Amino acid sequence: MNIIETPIKDLFVLEPKVWKDNRGYFYESYSQKVFEDAGVKVNFVQDNQSFSQKGALRGLHAQASPFAQGKLVRVIQGSVVDVAVDIRKNSATYGQHFAIELSGENHKQLWVPPGFLHGFLTLEDDTIFTYKVTNYYDKASEIGVMWNDPTLNIDWAAYLDPSEFLFSDKDLALSNFDSFTSPF
Repeated sequence: MNIIETPIKDLFVLEPKVWKDNRGYFYESYSQKVFEDAGVKVNFVQDNQSFSQKGALRGLHAQASPFAQGKLVRVIQGSVVDVAVDIRKNSATYGQHFAIELSGENHKQLWVPPGFLHGFLTLEDDTIFTYKVTNYYDKASEIGVMWNDPTLNIDWAAYLDPSEFLFSDKDLALSNFDSFTSPF
């Protein structure tokens, strides 16, 4: 498995070696050793999965301490543009984001450590998105920022026409980045 650094410290892409033959394919989707070799000590406590139609935009979310979560995200079926925003106040890349297309075909994964907002936009119907997390969900610890915040300037429309976007009421009620106070 290759680890690919991103322009944002501690955020990285995992690209597995995929073995294909006439039966299909096989790949290792997680290895504790790979994380340890990269200097990341994690203890995953839960796996989550979502099923979404084309245009579902989920995010931008995180959880504050003591329930902050690291997430290892990937797509089993379909495709998404996945976005992570650095909200670590002392980081040189505070407020910057990284976007990557994850799909059931490219098998790439993104490691999103605690201290990042996270969201994704599904690019195909029947997309299955899964993630391993390092802490349990706690409703009282939820934090987030509006998907179209002008300060963050995430170009979701580069991937899909905004008229196709689908939102939850919760995501439409999130605050702007300028009024957001990061707990990290």
